[in-house]
Amino acid sequence: MKLAKKYAESVKLYDRSKSYELNEAAKLVVETAKAKFDETIELHVRLGVDPRQADQQVRGVLVLPNGTGKTKKVLVIAKGDKADAATAAGADYVGAEETIQRIQSQNWFDFDVMITTPDMMGMVGRIGRILGPKGLMPNPKSGTVTMDVAKAVKEVKAGKVEYRLDKTAIIHCPIGKKSFGVEKLAENFNALMDAIVKAKPAAAKGQYIKSVTLSATMGPGVKVTYNKG
Repeated sequence: MKLAKKYAESVKLYDRSKSYELNEAAKLVVETAKAKFDETIELHVRLGVDPRQADQQVRGVLVLPNGTGKTKKVLVIAKGDKADAATAAGADYVGAEETIQRIQSQNWFDFDVMITTPDMMGMVGRIGRILGPKGLMPNPKSGTVTMDVAKAVKEVKAGKVEYRLDKTAIIHCPIGKKSFGVEKLAENFNALMDAIVKAKPAAAKGQYIKSVTLSATMGPGVKVTYNKG
């Protein structure tokens, strides 16, 4: 009941039917984040596309200007000098066959992102049915299948996020923490929205950006006025 009470208090701080300019919306989201931990602030964008159509998919990656506020654990599957480069770049774990075997036999998932070189994808593919449902399967489109593993590791550590359309034509993506404050959240918001607008499929017709909402982990959604897409 404590959570419901805090949520009710948060809702009273603003008009849920109204859209707010970005800075005011970010300020309200920070104010409505009443949990005792540093809540993640998420951006939710409803798009005017049909997610069932292959030519209307929206997906991409970018490094947020101020990061996400979360340091992700990175596993790199590589051999030789690529493995050495991954270690030097700050990867938390580097391995090959023995690591794949550990994931398969011990259900080991002490990492947030898996990066691999193209030559190792055959091996990684064997455990695709385990990695896929957890969103851990490396993919060239997200920059996690690459020969430049050092760059990929550094980007993840710097706050790279992947945005992609879900089945209901909405993109959900973190843009930071409550502790970032309005200015840093606004910078991350603008960077992500610019990327989403640039990723507009040629097949998309009519209004592209249908609605934009910000919310904290345990807080209510705040509508954002957005007129660029």
